[in-house]
Formats: sequence, structure tokens, C-alpha cells
Amino acid sequence: MRKDFLVDTSIHPASLSFYYPDGAEQESLPVYINFHGGAFIMNSKEMDDPFCRYLANRAGCAVLNIGYAKAPEFPFPDPIIQSYEIIQWMKGRAEELKIDPDRIMVGGQSSGGNLAAALCLYLEEKAEKQPLLQALSYPMLDFVTPHAEKPEPKWLRARYPQFANFLNMCYLPDQKQARNPLASPVCADIDSGLAPAVLIIAEHDAFRPEGEFYARKLKAAGVSVHDELFEGCYHAFTLEGPKDKAEEAWDLIARKAREAIADSKAANETGAGQH
Repeated sequence: MRKDFLVDTSIHPASLSFYYPDGAEQESLPVYINFHGGAFIMNSKEMDDPFCRYLANRAGCAVLNIGYAKAPEFPFPDPIIQSYEIIQWMKGRAEELKIDPDRIMVGGQSSGGNLAAALCLYLEEKAEKQPLLQALSYPMLDFVTPHAEKPEPKWLRARYPQFANFLNMCYLPDQKQARNPLASPVCADIDSGLAPAVLIIAEHDAFRPEGEFYARKLKAAGVSVHDELFEGCYHAFTLEGPKDKAEEAWDLIARKAREAIADSKAANETGAGQH
């Protein structure tokens, strides 16, 4: 089941879709917040509609799919601030939405992975509760390194770096902000209390090094991390295939979401038993 909303924020109205497991009657479902890809300027949340339906049913949670504000009209950090405001809106309507505001997960693909990672860091800055999980699929996490220096596959290298540089400037017009951890999470000082992470990394992807670096940085700080390299895959493979690898990645996210939900439930029951 899907419910759509248009929510006003200080940045721009946001189109939201909530997905619920088929036949769900449970109140207070955990909720997974999804950020679609598109280099911060392209695409819409509708591209992830099949994934959101799959995840709601396989993980047994609600899924919030966010149509966030796009650059260049809404550059960094507008989408992050907007997403935070959406979370506050969601928490204020938890009963109506049948979700548990204390059991939130976040995830995204490519630029959406950047926003999911940045949102965790933003919540940390505000000393607010971390999500149960951050699931980052081939995320773009580094605005410091020029795209021309990233390992773009040969068949794209001839034309893509210039276009990628343009896209980066649309989202981050002030290059002095490139080392801001909310723009480039690889630059963050990681705390051990940051949300546990799943990193899905494509072998033939310009963003592979920054994904692998971030995974190592999280682990070094004591954050629980499951990082997996999908051999033979390119950027956006969870949408474009190969189908078997995409299904494997979707299943990994669903499995880790289920585990995070189970762990939070067990922790709550243990805490309740101690009072």
C-alpha cells in the first residue's frame, strides 16, 4: 500500500510517498527513509518505486520515499535541511502514519547515498538519536577529489568528467565547502555512535574508492559496517542491472534492515526488563 503527501518545508514543498507491507495491520512500524539518485539535479522518487515496495514487504517496515529539492535551485545544504524537517513532520504524525519515530533507518543510491550519510552526520551534530541503519549504495561521498581523477570506466572517461564537474558545481557552487563533512562525508570526524552502515560498492564505478575509504573510516571509528563489492557491476546497477546482482543488493539491504529492527526490539525488551 502506498500513501502520497505534499509537505511544506522551509526549503521547498516536498513530495513524499509512504509504503507499507502488504496486509500490514501493525501500528508503530519501523520506517526506512529512501533517497533516490540523480546527481542531486535529476530524476524523481518514482524511479525507486519498485525498490520501496520490495523493501516494505521484505523488511516488514514502512518506507518513506522522499522527493527532495533539486539543485541548482536548491544547492547544498538545502536537501539535507529539508530532509531533517521532513523527519520532524513525520515524527509529529507518527500515530497517523502508523510508524515508530524512534526506529528510523536511512538509505540512498549515488547522490541519495550522499544525502543519507550526510543526514546521519547532521543528526550527530544536533546530538539527536542516530538511525538504526544507513544503507549507502555506490554513494558519492567526495567533492574534494576532481571527478577526472576518479576511476571512471574507460567507455565513459572520454566525455563524462566535464559533465560530472558541471553537476558537482550545481549542487556545490561554493568549492570552499567541498571539505564540509555534510557535503563530503569522507572528510567527517567519525564518532563510534554513528549509525551502523551497509555499503554497496560497484566494481567499475568512479565512486568505488570513496565508498571503500568511507567503509574503512567507519570501521576504524568502531562503527558496525557491512561493505560488499559487487564484481562486474557499474554505477546504478541496482536499477539498471544485471538483474541477479541488483536482486542480491536489494536482498542485502532488506536483510540488514530486518536485523537492525530485530536488534532494536531486543534492546528495548532488555531495557524494559531492567526497570
